[in-house]
Amino acid sequence: MDATEIPPTSPHERADGFDRQRLSVVPRPIVDAALTRPVTRRILVTDAGYFPHADHHGRHRPDGTEETIVIVCVAGAGWVEADGIRTAVGSSTAIVIPGGTPHSYGASTTDPWTIWWCHVRGSDVPELLGAAGIRPGRVTLSLRAVERVTALLDEISVALARDTTPGRLLATSGMAWRLLTQLAVDRVIPSEGAPVERAMRYLEDRIDGHVQVPELAAMVGVSASHLAALFREATGGGVLAHHNALKMARARELLDTTTLPVAEVGRRIGLDDPFYFSRQFRRTHGMSPRAYRETRKG
Repeated sequence: MDATEIPPTSPHERADGFDRQRLSVVPRPIVDAALTRPVTRRILVTDAGYFPHADHHGRHRPDGTEETIVIVCVAGAGWVEADGIRTAVGSSTAIVIPGGTPHSYGASTTDPWTIWWCHVRGSDVPELLGAAGIRPGRVTLSLRAVERVTALLDEISVALARDTTPGRLLATSGMAWRLLTQLAVDRVIPSEGAPVERAMRYLEDRIDGHVQVPELAAMVGVSASHLAALFREATGGGVLAHHNALKMARARELLDTTTLPVAEVGRRIGLDDPFYFSRQFRRTHGMSPRAYRETRKG
């Protein structure tokens, strides 16, 4: 698709009115009241809908909107322009336009998109967008779990179509939180077959062993420094820190579900020195393996 095929000021663009569409708009006095209440003042859905095969759909907002706009394309194609950058949009792509951002978007003239969408406001929205990697010049996300995202948008749309009572708005706030965090998760969890995902699986299969980062990097086809950067993005720490976290998780499982001696638990995760295992366990959990085992849980 040519991303420039629809002028943003096209006189033929339609805002809505599509066959089998869904459209819910919360009255603005109700929005204003909800933004003063606990929870909904943090995140609030103000509009939601579903536009199938949205021929000539488009919007041009040179001053942006108060709301953050979330659009998920599930079929067909379209485009979005924000911060002076125009991007082609295809299936399994989310558009997230922060409030106040001048923008335009529209459906392809040859293969009009099918989209689920909602608008949100609230004090927590900017932080959630940051977690999803949304920033000036980057308002699209490729989705791996598009079915989960559209299921949440479906729930939101159905809920708002029933009523806009405080209880219903509270429920859709929870759905919107899950929606935005799912977008963030899609960004940081590695896709299947990616170098970092293959490296993670290798570490999972070798909890009782030791790993050299350069050798692991060569195995998955990247440099050691690049692999370290990929792990920092995906896990918040390094390769060895992730491997150690896997070892500690397995140690917790063995302490909780078996009567193995502490030293044997250490050996099962590749730490043959019981004193070193105890130090590593205490560093992670703030207590010794024995104390952890004796702690009442659940």
